[in-house]
Amino acid sequence: MALKRRSLLVLPLILLGCSILGGFYGPRVQAAATPETEAAGDLPFSKDMDSFIKAYALVEQNLAEPINPGKALYKGAIPGMLRTLDPHSNFFDPHDYRLLKDDQQGHYFGVGMEVASRNGKTVVTAPFPGSPAWKAGLRPGDIIVLVNDKPTDRLNTTEVADLLKGPRGTAVKIVVSREGAPDYISISVVRDEIVRKSVPDAFWVKPGIAYLKILAFGDNTSREMDETLKRLGESNIRGLVLDLRENPGGVLNEAVNVSDHFLQRGALIVSHHGRSSPEKSYAARNGNHGRDYPIVVLVDRMSASAAEIVSGALQDHDRGWILGETTFGKGLVQTVYPLSENSGLALTTAHFYTPSGRLIQRDYSNRSFYDYYFHKDDDARNPLDVKMTDGGRTVYGGGGITPDEVYKTPAMDPLELKLFRSGLFTFSRTWFATHGAGLAKGWMPDAAVIEELHDYLLKNDYNFTEAEFTQDHDWIKRYLAREMYVYAFNKDESDRMFTMTDPAVEKAVEAMPKAEALVQNARKIVVERMSPVPPAAGAARR
Repeated sequence: MALKRRSLLVLPLILLGCSILGGFYGPRVQAAATPETEAAGDLPFSKDMDSFIKAYALVEQNLAEPINPGKALYKGAIPGMLRTLDPHSNFFDPHDYRLLKDDQQGHYFGVGMEVASRNGKTVVTAPFPGSPAWKAGLRPGDIIVLVNDKPTDRLNTTEVADLLKGPRGTAVKIVVSREGAPDYISISVVRDEIVRKSVPDAFWVKPGIAYLKILAFGDNTSREMDETLKRLGESNIRGLVLDLRENPGGVLNEAVNVSDHFLQRGALIVSHHGRSSPEKSYAARNGNHGRDYPIVVLVDRMSASAAEIVSGALQDHDRGWILGETTFGKGLVQTVYPLSENSGLALTTAHFYTPSGRLIQRDYSNRSFYDYYFHKDDDARNPLDVKMTDGGRTVYGGGGITPDEVYKTPAMDPLELKLFRSGLFTFSRTWFATHGAGLAKGWMPDAAVIEELHDYLLKNDYNFTEAEFTQDHDWIKRYLAREMYVYAFNKDESDRMFTMTDPAVEKAVEAMPKAEALVQNARKIVVERMSPVPPAAGAARR
């Protein structure tokens, strides 16, 4: 989500809210603030705050049980107040505020692996390549039984992940149950800095066609993008698939820097302003240095905020062909204010606008937060917010970025959903226990493996018909390969294989000529605008 950065060093009690009721907690903002001084004592407060102070005093003096101020204020009053404002203003307790800063910075100290809940157990789903967990021998499918002698059977995955984190250089003992092993396995892992890039390595999906995915916009996103494109050999790119699907947003400046890489120097990228926030515009400072290869941008309904800044800028300047679904429609800028007790408050302070002037924020005034977050308003664009791209194409505001070409991934059917949630994972865990951990490069499930999966599902009471299994054959093959690649190789190789077989990416490659046509048309418009206007017929020459 697009963020500005400020700080409150002092927080008076009367700022703590309008209600001591529990508040709504939405998706986490993806960046943290850096300190600037601003005295909270200078902020004006309305007389209505007297009512809050009196209400809090009555609760404190007369509640049947002693009040917990931290719980009443940090779990109730502040979130309750923010709940009445908009879907994206948010409060972060110390735990969530620390996670927020870790996300923004792209690193933390721990063992380096993903865990998930499977059938009530906490399971290792993917040790990160080269991480302490990987080096110590933890593998996908390991069920975490104990962490430093503490049982995990009553802990959720967040609580287990917190146990695994800790100071650099300290050891954590992890006891796991592994398929095929006769007894529990105890593994000591020394914690280290875990760096997770927001931009995985780019690679070629076709000769001359590069693929680049941005997971989120953190502090280092633009640098990571520049580095991976340099390693790939950007001068050899003849077309780029830029994947912003499921990208929740992040730091505003990084969205600007990413856009800068693809636009001409001086091109407007985004502007924002609010009631107490003066208008500010961001333009490309460096520009693309003549790199005007065609770009197809993949988006979906979960592409939000900073991802919409990039896709909106490329669309408005006819620099990229947008393929996929209408994006989330989050056009609000949050300023993050660090508070006392290592907590923080993300407050919506401005709206952002694409280069053509579109406000892409969806309306949330007459709907529940549930309906807002789960897109119960697919056709949300504002027919009164009509703008034009540089090339004269019509675009609309008020409902996210509408793609130039619609492509929707088919929804999972009941069998696919069961297999996605646990079936393929549990089968892979069992399969590797009896077949060994090795797979050949480029391996894909053959008929024998698919038949083993079929028999395993029947044996373990997965209900399906033969017609359903046959109908889902291609989906099963691709998703099973993704799961098994994590076991045999690592998550990065699994993601790469999954991308190479992605129908949406294939569609993006097919759409590259449409992106090329935008580039050619943009060149033509530039030439026409630079050409001198001929004198009108019959005009006197001097």
